[in-house]
Amino acid sequence: MQSIERRLTELGVTLPEAPPPVATYVPYVISSDMVYVSGQLSACGEERIAGRLGESVDVETGRLAARLCAINLLAHLKNACDGDLERLVRIVKLTGFVNSIPDFGDQPAVVSGASDFLVELLGSRGQHARSAVGVAALPFGIAVEIEGIFQILPP
Repeated sequence: MQSIERRLTELGVTLPEAPPPVATYVPYVISSDMVYVSGQLSACGEERIAGRLGESVDVETGRLAARLCAINLLAHLKNACDGDLERLVRIVKLTGFVNSIPDFGDQPAVVSGASDFLVELLGSRGQHARSAVGVAALPFGIAVEIEGIFQILPP
């Protein structure tokens, strides 16, 4: 099996420093062999995708926003695994929130930007259960927020 770090390099992805929480919560919680990562926004370093799907953001840009969320999830997962992403057994579930106008119905296509990236990166370990939910607003006007549940090996 190819290492996750090597695969990230092949895909041209560098994990950022995990973004700090923006309110009173922790970025992740470990319980037994599960890691629950708090919702991550579609912002990474200087890159930030904001706006509402169906209004100022199209589906393809929304997919890129979801991919940014996935990259941020992995940055926190890496911290939870003491820097060793090879401890990842599998992604269990993602829940995606899409800032969208009331009659926008392509939330699943948007959140697939994260799902497709994670499966491309991780293969079968990246396959997961998922929800894609439209919401009226997200923090800082961001386009997408995604939270994740991961199963890991003990240290």
